[in-house]
Amino acid sequence: MIKTLSKAQKMEREKFRIPRSVQDAIPIRRIFADGIFQVGNQYSKTWSFTDINYAIASKEDKTPMFLDYSELLNALDSGASAKITIYNRRINKAEFEKSVLLPDKADGLDEYRHEFNKMLTAQVTGTSNSIVRERYLTVSVVKRNADEARSYFARVGTDLVTHLAQLSSVAQELTLTERLHIFRDFFKAGEQAAAEFNIHEHAKRGQHFKDWFCPDSMEFAADHFKLDARYGRVLYLQDYASYIKDSFVSELCDLDRDLMLSIDILPVPTDEAARQLQSTLLGVETNVANWQRRQNANNNFTATIPYDMELQRKETKEMLDDLTTRDQRMMFGLVTLVHLADNKEQLDSDTETLYSTARKHLCQLSTLRWQQKDGLDTVLPYGLRKIQALRTLTTESTAVLIPFRAQEIMQPNGLYYGQNAVSKNMIVADRRLLLNGNSFRLGVSGSGKSMSAKEEIVQIALSTEDDILILDPESEFGYLTEALGGEVIRISATSDTHINALDMHNKLIVNHTQIFAPALHDLYAAQKILDDNESQRQELNQQIQLLAKKLHNLSRLREKNCITAAQYWERRNPLERELTDVKNTISKAATNHPLLRTLAQTKQLAEHYTYLKPLTEFDEYEFKFAVNRVLVDSESCTFELKNGMKFKEIF
Repeated sequence: MIKTLSKAQKMEREKFRIPRSVQDAIPIRRIFADGIFQVGNQYSKTWSFTDINYAIASKEDKTPMFLDYSELLNALDSGASAKITIYNRRINKAEFEKSVLLPDKADGLDEYRHEFNKMLTAQVTGTSNSIVRERYLTVSVVKRNADEARSYFARVGTDLVTHLAQLSSVAQELTLTERLHIFRDFFKAGEQAAAEFNIHEHAKRGQHFKDWFCPDSMEFAADHFKLDARYGRVLYLQDYASYIKDSFVSELCDLDRDLMLSIDILPVPTDEAARQLQSTLLGVETNVANWQRRQNANNNFTATIPYDMELQRKETKEMLDDLTTRDQRMMFGLVTLVHLADNKEQLDSDTETLYSTARKHLCQLSTLRWQQKDGLDTVLPYGLRKIQALRTLTTESTAVLIPFRAQEIMQPNGLYYGQNAVSKNMIVADRRLLLNGNSFRLGVSGSGKSMSAKEEIVQIALSTEDDILILDPESEFGYLTEALGGEVIRISATSDTHINALDMHNKLIVNHTQIFAPALHDLYAAQKILDDNESQRQELNQQIQLLAKKLHNLSRLREKNCITAAQYWERRNPLERELTDVKNTISKAATNHPLLRTLAQTKQLAEHYTYLKPLTEFDEYEFKFAVNRVLVDSESCTFELKNGMKFKEIF
């Protein structure tokens, strides 16, 4: 046996304890606030990573993706084990309604909102729209204490995030609450937590952290288990085909059920793997030589080497060549899968469907008999491996089990744009979050460009307070605008409204109340500040007068020898300090002269407008939308436009 495998099995081995409760059946020993778990003799950390558009990419684009994923596997540390988990989670109804459905606003358009929400709900209850596929990478390592494990995960996490970024996949380290949510969603699907998990509050109340996510009951049978009222079964990949397509994992996860598939990877150091293969090749060559010697002894000098010996020698040479010349690594792999159903009949039917999918790829899935508990601990992202059904693989053969399929777009508070062509899930996007939120629609005539634009306009009108301006040369959006309470301005040769590009507008009186509304609002606020300061200054002046009177009375008492010198200075010093503090306060609260000057200039400007004098030959409508800032001095008023231009009016 390879030293790495035997060493890993020895370090991971722990004494078996019969669980006395549901909490004891969960193998987590300790949790830490930064998301590290202690499971058995190991410490584990989990990262989540997003999907990429692998299934819809062309062959030319798939090749670099596959090679980048192979580099990620090569970057895994040989001193630890890794687990890649794909989790099919059913959409939480309350979470979906909060993020996608349109709330009522009592503005006369709620009827349209109800109809739109009904359509979205129907989309979710379709074949696979209610399933969200999440991906996790869990790294487990044996360390002496949590501090050493924390330093190790900090180093390894940087490498993982960097390699996943090369695949355009965004990796994120899971916090303690996010990691516990995975197990709560699995064990208590559909049950909302009364409160979010808080490790400090649980410790204060003396509650065990497992109480927050463990089920009410767990029952394990020979070939299945039961979580509360749901049934589940753990399978493992027993036989591998000599050739597996890269869509194998995605097809296994296409089942419309709560499902979790894990790929355990135990990397082997290249030098150790090369020595092992050289030793194996030497043994094969020895067997071939002994067989030929026996044939020669029987005077059979033309005998052909048996096929199994020749095949074993060929495969060993190819694998040794991969390790030494093609930058491959030897790895031990294990594929486990758990799926849940509402009843036993449905569970058996789903199991047969998974068997058929595996047989289609010339592989064989088998049920773990009397090992359902160990299988469940293996497939869940604890960081454990209790099933010893490892298969020797190279980097490329492991990379074939690629976890990527198609990128999902499900942004909170976004707009519904349709369905993903691969996963059939909804596409909900918020273009305001993009660096460039512009969009255009391209398609042949009759493909639905105007219809999709109308759908987006309806969603914007029903869910936001944004202004919508439509230039409609084909008169397609008039009825929609009127139905949503908008205004339609018809411009044509026969309409009452027209635009003359050569029309030079006469000197109009600018609607100064709209132009100066923001500036005047700030000035009124400034005036209120001055009034408050004046009131505060009057109160401080009264305090100064009171303190001065106390000092005067204290001096009179000293002159008449009613108090000693020590008593005099003992009382005088606090009064003087208090008087100094009050004077400093009144100096800070003094009148703001620039504000007074601005108010006076604004008053002059108001007097100027009482005569309704025109400013410039500039359109009033343009002023309302173009003026960015108004600068006032004693002689003029300057209008600074948003395009950088300035107009100055002399009083």
